[in-house]
Amino acid sequence: MQKKKRAHVQDLPPAAAIHNDQPMRRVPQSPLHQRRNVALLALAQALFMSVQAMGTSATPLAGYMLLAETEKWLATTPIFLVHLAIMGTTVPASLLMARIGRRAGFTLGAVAGTGAGLIGTLALFQQSFPLLCLATVLQGMQAAFFWYFRLAAADVSEPAFRPKAISLVMAGGVLAGVLGPQTAKWAVDWLQPVTFAGIYLAMALFSVAIGALVQFIRIPHLSAAERAAGGRPMLLIARQPAYRVALAASVFGYAVMTLTMSATPLAMLACGFTFNDSASVIQAHIVGMFLPSFLTGHLIQRFGVLRIIAAGGLIELGCAIVNLSGVGFGNFLLANVLVGIGWNFAFVGGSSLLTTTYAPSERAKVQASHDFTVYSATAMAAAVSGVLAAKAGWAVINLAAVPLMFTVSGAALWLLSQQRRVSPAAAK
Repeated sequence: MQKKKRAHVQDLPPAAAIHNDQPMRRVPQSPLHQRRNVALLALAQALFMSVQAMGTSATPLAGYMLLAETEKWLATTPIFLVHLAIMGTTVPASLLMARIGRRAGFTLGAVAGTGAGLIGTLALFQQSFPLLCLATVLQGMQAAFFWYFRLAAADVSEPAFRPKAISLVMAGGVLAGVLGPQTAKWAVDWLQPVTFAGIYLAMALFSVAIGALVQFIRIPHLSAAERAAGGRPMLLIARQPAYRVALAASVFGYAVMTLTMSATPLAMLACGFTFNDSASVIQAHIVGMFLPSFLTGHLIQRFGVLRIIAAGGLIELGCAIVNLSGVGFGNFLLANVLVGIGWNFAFVGGSSLLTTTYAPSERAKVQASHDFTVYSATAMAAAVSGVLAAKAGWAVINLAAVPLMFTVSGAALWLLSQQRRVSPAAAK
């Protein structure tokens, strides 16, 4: 029984499993300290995702309001800039934190987020679309640091606990699913008559709170020897089938979620729904993204990470089917919940699988490579989303998700079949 459980946790060929023993030997913290860090990171994740939820609810509509009639198709440009800034910052953020530590890096992220909220507030007061774009760039820089919350938890966890550590940190987003959109609803008229300005002020206040919270995390720095070692070349690491499947799950799962979510407020506006309607749908979407995290780590241990990734791809495919079947409020609501659940399985599964492919000395570059590729894809998805919504329509956006989700599920099932050939008993 013990052998079967261990195989499902790793879902790896023997060579990769042996390589992964290196991180297990260097974990210096007791289980109590590991869980303390996970709890702090989960709360920080909740506040961070609340900021993201407020931005997702307000930014496309704020951009739409600030643009001239002939430029309305640019309304999702600020969302694109969020993801572009994440893409451009994620590699330096990872490499910087390898030198100065997680806490200092997360503090820099909080500073960027505070600036984003204040500049966004100013943009609405001055009716300036370029200032709004600048605010979203800073928001993306914040996110580039903060998306490492999940991997920071894995850095100090025993290998068997890593899927649960990642999953529990991501579960902090459940609170964000309620807190973020609800705060957006409360704050939208705080600074009347300037609509939406109060939301950006709230985003600044939340970022200040995150900056205070991360001062209490305790994550050991890499040693000088580990930083100097460097580990294997990145090209060699990337040849591992497990790395490639992890990357495919994270990239395509996130891209489809971004493509759908970014266009949802605009699609609902075109169908006659109000801001509160779209904020409610985003709220349900965020709950769908993070509520499964209370179980995802357990499900990975029980069924294996590759099966969970494959299930995530199929669930996101269900989102496209629901969206294509109608444009009622119920369609938008159910589809956004489904794409959230599917994203959770694909992204948590991909992140968990990723942690099995590197040693401590390699983690900064591997994590940076993974997240850079993920956010390159999401930046493209956010940019394409607005153009497709304006030029091609809602149906085309959802049809674009179909081949991507088949790729995610197919890649996971392919690797599972390869493992069965190598070790039939381990793959059961």
